[in-house]
Amino acid sequence: MTTCFPRLCCALLLLLLHAAESILGLNNSTEIKCIERERQALLHFKHGLIDGYGMLSTWRDDEKSRDCCKWKGIQCDHQTGHVSFLRLRGSDTQFLRGALNISSLFPLQNIQHLDLSNNGFVGSHIPQLIASLTNLRYLNLSYSDFGGSIPIQLGSLTNLRYLDFSYNNLDGKIPSQLGNLSQLKYLDLSYNMLTSSTFQLLSNFSLNLQELYLSHNDLVLSSPVHSTFPSLVILDLSYNNMTSFEGTSILASKLQNLYLQNCSLRDDNFLISATTIANSSSSLASLDLSSNLLKSSSIFYWLFNSTTNLRTLQLYNNMLEGPIPDGFGKVMNSLEVLDLHGNKLQGEIPSFFGNICTLESLILFKNKLSGKFSSFFQNSSWCNKHVFQILDLSSNNITGTLPKSIGLLSELEYLLLDGNCLEGDVTESHLSSFSKLRYLSLSNNSLSVKFVPTWVPPFQLQNLGLRSCKLGPSFPSWLHTQSSLNYLDISDNGLNYVPDWVWDNLQNMRTLNMSHNNLSGPIPNISLKLHYAPSVILNSNQFEGKIPSFLLQAFDLRLSNNKFSDLFSFICNQGNSEMWILDLSNNQLKGQLPDCWTSVDRLWYLDLSNNKLSGRIPLSMGSLVELKVLVLRNNNLTGELASTLKNCSNLNMLDVADNMLCGSIPSWIGESMQQLIILNMRENHFSGNLPIQLCYLNYIQLLDLSKNMLSKRIPSCLKELTAMSKKGIHTRGTLNFLDFMYIPDIKIYDYFVEEEYSFNISLIWKGVEQRFKNPELIKGIDLSSNKLTGEIPKEIGYLVGLVSLNLSRNNLSGKIPSEIGNLSSLESLDLSRNQISGGIPLPLSEIDNLGKLDLSHNFLSGRIPSGRHFETFDASSFEGNMYLCGEQLNKSCYGDGDQTTGKLSEAEAINDDEDSIFYEALYMSMGIGYFTGFWGLLGPMLLWSSWKNAYLDFLNRLTIGMYEQCGKCR
Repeated sequence: MTTCFPRLCCALLLLLLHAAESILGLNNSTEIKCIERERQALLHFKHGLIDGYGMLSTWRDDEKSRDCCKWKGIQCDHQTGHVSFLRLRGSDTQFLRGALNISSLFPLQNIQHLDLSNNGFVGSHIPQLIASLTNLRYLNLSYSDFGGSIPIQLGSLTNLRYLDFSYNNLDGKIPSQLGNLSQLKYLDLSYNMLTSSTFQLLSNFSLNLQELYLSHNDLVLSSPVHSTFPSLVILDLSYNNMTSFEGTSILASKLQNLYLQNCSLRDDNFLISATTIANSSSSLASLDLSSNLLKSSSIFYWLFNSTTNLRTLQLYNNMLEGPIPDGFGKVMNSLEVLDLHGNKLQGEIPSFFGNICTLESLILFKNKLSGKFSSFFQNSSWCNKHVFQILDLSSNNITGTLPKSIGLLSELEYLLLDGNCLEGDVTESHLSSFSKLRYLSLSNNSLSVKFVPTWVPPFQLQNLGLRSCKLGPSFPSWLHTQSSLNYLDISDNGLNYVPDWVWDNLQNMRTLNMSHNNLSGPIPNISLKLHYAPSVILNSNQFEGKIPSFLLQAFDLRLSNNKFSDLFSFICNQGNSEMWILDLSNNQLKGQLPDCWTSVDRLWYLDLSNNKLSGRIPLSMGSLVELKVLVLRNNNLTGELASTLKNCSNLNMLDVADNMLCGSIPSWIGESMQQLIILNMRENHFSGNLPIQLCYLNYIQLLDLSKNMLSKRIPSCLKELTAMSKKGIHTRGTLNFLDFMYIPDIKIYDYFVEEEYSFNISLIWKGVEQRFKNPELIKGIDLSSNKLTGEIPKEIGYLVGLVSLNLSRNNLSGKIPSEIGNLSSLESLDLSRNQISGGIPLPLSEIDNLGKLDLSHNFLSGRIPSGRHFETFDASSFEGNMYLCGEQLNKSCYGDGDQTTGKLSEAEAINDDEDSIFYEALYMSMGIGYFTGFWGLLGPMLLWSSWKNAYLDFLNRLTIGMYEQCGKCR
């Protein structure tokens, strides 16, 4: 009995422990499964979504997947089994779409974390019923295309700590009810379209708030704000209309980061010193006032007196002038990052920057700084040489040579000196100490890079810019050691040969620019699988033959101004391509356009101009539905426009000028291509009338249909051309994709190279072929050299943004409409060689910008208006009008010598001139008629006696007859 008692006690103890584990949830072998009601709710939630990427593939209603706690994106409370965590964050490669049915999640009353960010709920509104999930602590709906307003019901989610609605399309006011979220620490409403008539809403926010992001909205500070944020660490109000902070106090004693970028701040209304960040100066570590309108040095004085502990200061893209003040060297002893780029700062670069021992990044590009580069290194201790990482002095006026003392900065990762006036040699002795160098740009100077062929650099560069640096003619062999390069610009260096290893290195590159050299011969057709879809820029060389198929993997391929001859083998018989940009203009391409464009159906930009291509435009070009620019100018194309091109509804520019295309201008251009900004069909064989559907092109800014065989009238619906009826650049009328550039991932700023990557578009402008980098800046209509008839429609006066108008060499008649004087932006007007009559309307002479005028060879009459700058036009502008008169033609008008009638007004003079010309012509015609009739009747009588006798006999008998009749009447 005694021996059994201990065993019994042990058994009872084990039994009690097992029960306790079950009660307390300590038994790891006991698995908590999700609650059936919540599982059904999640399945119901899934049914409303479109899951094209398998994000919800584990959400299945079968025996093997009944435990929703194991589904992707789900976490359950390990004690209760309730769903507490739902995270369905998408990405660039996989995301959910469809309508969001929040009501199906009502059973998840214990959920604390809800993340549906980075998805595509296009057109959906944030559901008001989301406020029923009252236990939420984390709510993230950012980057998901939500629209509408922020529901006021969200104010009931009093347990929220984190709320992120950024990067959506939300509008309306920020509801004051958000001030009820007393536990909130993080609030991000940036990148929306939210408005507010006042910023008093700041006062309603939580006293526990630590981070507040409201940038990129339409918020307005219309009245003084007095708010206290005892816990606030980050405040971002960038990209709003702050304009003035007068009378405002934002008390935040713990504030470390303040961002007021692009808020239209000016010196005269930005009283930051006494108001904006009162009681915050001692803790402020990062201040961003970039992209404003600041230009006074007073901002520097405030900085030096109030923010001595700053570590990051960004004042870039303002209008700051004068020298860099020496206060930086005396006061700012904690600075780590200083960014003053994009201002108008002048003078030498102060050497005291080398005495700020904490300074890591000095970014001063795009200013007007001058002086010798070597003086920057003099009189400085360079106590920061062990932390200094970024030096960017690009695009200034710095002179001199590259000093060897630059090697002191051995920790440099970014050395960017392009776009200055540096000269001399750069040798390996300048760069041998830079073991950490990753970005090097010396482009656009007068430097010669002379490294010994056997030199092996101690660094592995990622980005290298040596444009115009006198590398050639031999290819630099040391580049073979740079296996980490993803950006290489060695354009304009006189190189004449490309080693095969260069093409092999393209495998890891994102950008290769070898344009404007003397490179010749064929490009080897190697078998190469590229890790990235790179930008390959080889234009302005002498490459010839076939285009190798591996280049089809590039997303940006520019091969213009070479001698390539075969387009078919490159486009056809290949796999699908990710290419966006293809420029093969100014080559020797010949034969018909290939009919296999489905293989490159992601193209945005296609330029095949100035080649020898022939035949019809193939139907498969209609598969390029993403296309924004199509340039086929100056080839030998024939036939009508392919009807499938109407599928290219995203086109901003269509240029088929200088071909042999025929037929009528299709109405579907106006119906389907309503995004067009530039339409150029110049010098073809198009015939028929101008379809009224062209008036549907609300964004059109350049319409050139000249040198065709178009007939009938100009449509009167011209006033519907909205972009031309507004001055300046239309908000959507911009070809932003033409300014494409590669921007590397730099942690401080987003600038590396710029000018090399802007496109040039060739267009006929004011009668002369010109090249434009920004064609959206021009607005013009050219219908010259056709067979158009009828009058110039007066509706043309609505196009007040028009800069150039050419209707010359047609059969237009009637008068010049006086409404043309409304075109105050007009710089060039050509109405020559038509059948236009009447006087020159006086309002035409009041267009101040008019620099080119041609009204010659018409039937205009009356006096040429005087005043303004009309006298500057010479006789060639008015010749060939028989009844025009005025000083320009050295021809006096009727009544110019009559001094008795007094001085007439300009309008009266023109009317009197027109009347006098009319009566003068009338009297002249009567005289000619009288002379002709008189001599036609009496001349023969005087010359031949038989005619005279017969005529007298006729008169005698006529007289006797009349007398006899008179006698009878009596």
